[in-house]
Amino acid sequence: MSAPKTALGSSFRTYRLTVPPVSGVLRPRLVALGAVLAVVGFLLFCWGLSIGDYPIAIADVVRALAGSGDPGTVLVVQELRLPRALVGLLAGFAFGVSGALFQTMTRNPLASPDMIGLTQGAGTAVVAGIVLGWGGGLGTQALGLFGALATALIVYALAWRRGATGYRIILVGIGVAWICTSATDYLVAKGGRFQAQAALGWLVGNLNGRTWGQVGPLAIALAVLLPTALLLGRLLRTLQLGDDVATGLGTRVQPVRLAVLLTGVGLVAFATASAGPVAFVALAAPQITQRLARTAWPPALASGLTGAVVVLGSDLVARALVPGTELPVGIVTGVLGAPILLWLLVRANRAGSGG
Repeated sequence: MSAPKTALGSSFRTYRLTVPPVSGVLRPRLVALGAVLAVVGFLLFCWGLSIGDYPIAIADVVRALAGSGDPGTVLVVQELRLPRALVGLLAGFAFGVSGALFQTMTRNPLASPDMIGLTQGAGTAVVAGIVLGWGGGLGTQALGLFGALATALIVYALAWRRGATGYRIILVGIGVAWICTSATDYLVAKGGRFQAQAALGWLVGNLNGRTWGQVGPLAIALAVLLPTALLLGRLLRTLQLGDDVATGLGTRVQPVRLAVLLTGVGLVAFATASAGPVAFVALAAPQITQRLARTAWPPALASGLTGAVVVLGSDLVARALVPGTELPVGIVTGVLGAPILLWLLVRANRAGSGG
């Protein structure tokens, strides 16, 4: 008997285990897509480690990652190049998952951390720390988390009116994003020459000069927040049916929405603090994944893999585009993401949703 199909044509199979007592839905297309994305991401990861002033064959890169091979190659790969590649991989994954959470929660493909002010809020806090010397010794991770969390709470509070709907969150978030952008521009103009250069280099979204100090906090944040995001997945799917139906099914809509908001904020805050506000990844990755998987919502795990592929691939383009110069990765993702944003706006307008 053929497997059932959703409205978008994606087949699925149900399963039930006796020990442990677990049941669920298996989507072969989504599993295959995840496997392909994982392989592509690993190849891009190794390719990025292989290029530089000292070129290394990809086979030697794989051996060096396992700790074998020439000691000089192991040193170059594990100590000099691996932190940059890991920050790109983990930040892209975090951006993708965060974007999927926000787009599913709001039921709007335009909802992403860089559209509703979260990355701008994190950026304002980090730039304030650079220019004004705030933070009392706190690193960019702590400042970014504080900025994104404060921005999220402001957006949620301003959007509250007997509850916070996805549409109001987006509208309020766009306004708050512009306020944060203006504050950041003022801080950059106020700062000294070297402070402004440091802030601008970070604001574009940059993997150059990443160290293990940026890898550790981001990896820990993902280890904590990713399982939380996956556990919220079932409740998020009930929100897709609308608040009234979700309430009728037993979902506590506002607490779930707040939990999703905090989880997404944590992911985007740590990713932004490590790699800067890499533009459009959180917006584009879930939409690309949803269309490849043919699901009714952006799948979180596959969206994270797509985000990692986008960041790692864009970093390769940024390093090869201008010989002798390593462009910030955010420039490439901005160029690639802008057409996707325009396409989403046109599609939303044709569908009558108005964005």
